[in-house]
Amino acid sequence: VQLQASGGGLVQAGGSLRLSCAASGRTFSGYVMGWFRQAPGKEREFVAAIRWSGGNTYYADSVKGRFTISRDNAKNEVTLQMNSLKPEDTAAYYCATGYFGFGAGWSAKPASYYYWGQGTLVTVSS
Repeated sequence: VQLQASGGGLVQAGGSLRLSCAASGRTFSGYVMGWFRQAPGKEREFVAAIRWSGGNTYYADSVKGRFTISRDNAKNEVTLQMNSLKPEDTAAYYCATGYFGFGAGWSAKPASYYYWGQGTLVTVSS
């Protein structure tokens, strides 16, 4: 499995960025795709997740109402639309995927995700 993240950059506070994660190497039925971020000196934290099958979405409280995760099953691609960005959103953003079955299972814990893409840096200036 390979995950390729892209779309990071420098933006002013209040601006928007769109991150993409292209996945390949298998079919992803029963998998959940998550976005995580890690700021310097801090632990990696959950941002948002989406089930490949069914499209259920999950968000960290800190990004609810500002970020939107979506997927394109035909392209095996997940995007994270980030609006109203704040300086505290500055971090390296990582996409990751793991198998959770076909029920409602998912997790906000990084350790629950098997495969990781490389980080893409998001910098929000004040």
